[in-house]
Amino acid sequence: MSTLPTLVFVHGAFADSSGWSSTLADLDGRGYPVIAAPNPLRGLTADADQVRSVLDTIDGPVVLVGHSYGGAVIGEAARGASNVRALVFVAAYALDEGESIATVLDPERYPGGLLGPETTITRPVRNPAAPDGQDGDLYITDADFAKVFAADVGAARARLMYLEQRPLSLTAFTGTAAAEPAWKHLPSWALVASEDNAIPPAGQRWMAQRAGATVAETTSSHAVMVSRPEAVTAAVLAAATSVG
Repeated sequence: MSTLPTLVFVHGAFADSSGWSSTLADLDGRGYPVIAAPNPLRGLTADADQVRSVLDTIDGPVVLVGHSYGGAVIGEAARGASNVRALVFVAAYALDEGESIATVLDPERYPGGLLGPETTITRPVRNPAAPDGQDGDLYITDADFAKVFAADVGAARARLMYLEQRPLSLTAFTGTAAAEPAWKHLPSWALVASEDNAIPPAGQRWMAQRAGATVAETTSSHAVMVSRPEAVTAAVLAAATSVG
C-alpha cells in the first residue's frame, strides 16, 4: 500500500495561511496529511530555509505548494530536500538562478500588473534578514487591495484580507534565487489565474512553461485560493496522485 504524500502549503505576500482554508479542509477530509508552513516574508533565502526546516521534519514523500511569492520560496526550499517529489505553483513566481520577483517579468513584455509603487506603501522596519538590519515592509493600500489582489472576492472578505495582510519586505522583493531551482529536476504543476492583476497571467504562463509544468487555468483574481479553491485542490491532487 502506497503512502499518501504530505501536502505542504506556502502562502505568498500580502496573505497568510488562512487563504488555503477551503483546500486544506478538502484535502484533510480526503485523508491527506497537510501542513500550512510558515512563510516569514523576510527574505528569499531566509524564507526558503524556514520552509526547508519544516520539510526536514517530514517522513515520506512531499508535494510542495506555493502561491505568488511562495512559488519563489518553494523553488528554493525544495533544492536539496530529498523528500520533495513534486511542486505546485498557484498564480506563482517560478524563478531561475539570479532572478528575483522584482525582475523576472519585463513589464513591456508582460503588461497588466497593477502591483507597484502606485498601489503599495512602505513602512520602515528592522529585519535581521536584511544586509544591514534595516528594511521596509510593503503593504497594498486600502484603496487598491481588492482591485490588485482580490477582485473576485466578496467585499467583506476582501476587506478582511486587506486588514490581515502580511507585508513583504523589500529584501524579499529583491532577493535573488541563489542556484539552479528545484523545478529543473522535479515534476511541476501550475495553476494560472487568468484575471490576475498582481502577476500578469501571460507571465505566469511563461514561467510555468519554462518550468515544464503541467498547466491548468482558471478564471480568477490573484486570490485564487479564496475565490476558486476547487481549482487549487484539483491541481494539488493531480500532483499528489502522480506521487502516490
